[in-house]
Amino acid sequence: AEPNGHATTHGAVHTHAHHGPHRHIGQLIRAVEAADLSEWVRTRAVQAFRLLGEAEGRVHGVPAEDVSLHEVGAVDALVDIVGGIEGFEVLGLRTVYNRPVAVGSGWVRAAHGVMAVPAPATGLLLEGLQIGPDGPVTGEATTPTGAVLLRVLTSGPPPDGWRPVRSSWGAGGRNPVEYANALRMIVAERASEAGEVVLMATDLDDLSPEYLEPLRSAMFDAGALDVQIWATQMKKGRTGFRVEATMAPGDADRVAGAVLRHSTSAGLRRWRAERTTLQRETIEVEAGDGSTVRVKLVRGPDGVRAKPEFDDVVEVARRTGRAAHEVASELHLQALRQADARLAGGPETPNTSHKE
Repeated sequence: AEPNGHATTHGAVHTHAHHGPHRHIGQLIRAVEAADLSEWVRTRAVQAFRLLGEAEGRVHGVPAEDVSLHEVGAVDALVDIVGGIEGFEVLGLRTVYNRPVAVGSGWVRAAHGVMAVPAPATGLLLEGLQIGPDGPVTGEATTPTGAVLLRVLTSGPPPDGWRPVRSSWGAGGRNPVEYANALRMIVAERASEAGEVVLMATDLDDLSPEYLEPLRSAMFDAGALDVQIWATQMKKGRTGFRVEATMAPGDADRVAGAVLRHSTSAGLRRWRAERTTLQRETIEVEAGDGSTVRVKLVRGPDGVRAKPEFDDVVEVARRTGRAAHEVASELHLQALRQADARLAGGPETPNTSHKE
């Protein structure tokens, strides 16, 4: 497609559904839960439909699972939400950032009449996200489906320092004269993988241990490159925990905010340091069940080291009934063979890869 003179990728899904019966959000959630999807995709797709149902339910005054979509709209939502999330997994992209969201301006016509932009459900779904200028769009620039994908996929604004690796444009169905109706996606690596980083630490003696993992997850979501937690002895003989994290300088405030929000810490320490890193990249290796697993390659002076992503290994082991250590060992050897073939310039299994 070439919207407004720009060459882009455009995908169209044609169904045989007609304007027949409605399908409830609860039905769509059960369909996603029963589908042959990875746990990563399924969890986010179910969350997306629940958020969509809650927003539409608040607008129309009905329970979330009772919100109904026309048959065509239900198929569109399944393709957009499940397909969009699965697309990120296929590309090996699980950390997503977004710029401020343009919602458009003026009015939009929907099944229940003409409404101001953003539509009520879109406005609810955008709560907590940063809204940017309206841009050149007269009408709706962000739909409820687009808003809910942002909610379940993104970690907020991108880090301050990053380097583009690849970029692409995907066109929508409309082709206005004033602007290119296209969404741009940039695959990037952090510019601070080597060089200056910020170290951050805090000591906790009144946080229940089961809350440490949610704290760690929140810190990674905020941009931490690494998080370490270990037990320590504190004043008056109390057992506590030291929490330390490494991050790019531009992510320090976000990580600090996550620590203060998700722990009992009343303050923390931070300092800058220089770090040296080996060349690293993540490749996709085919597993025995037809799925792909992310494997991290590290190139050092003594050769290449490979480490399969543990969550992916566990998922393959669960689906195939094999032991996780057997899956990991097989993928480790396959990744090393693939890396050797790339270095030798020979044939290799086609996979996606991206540097970190």
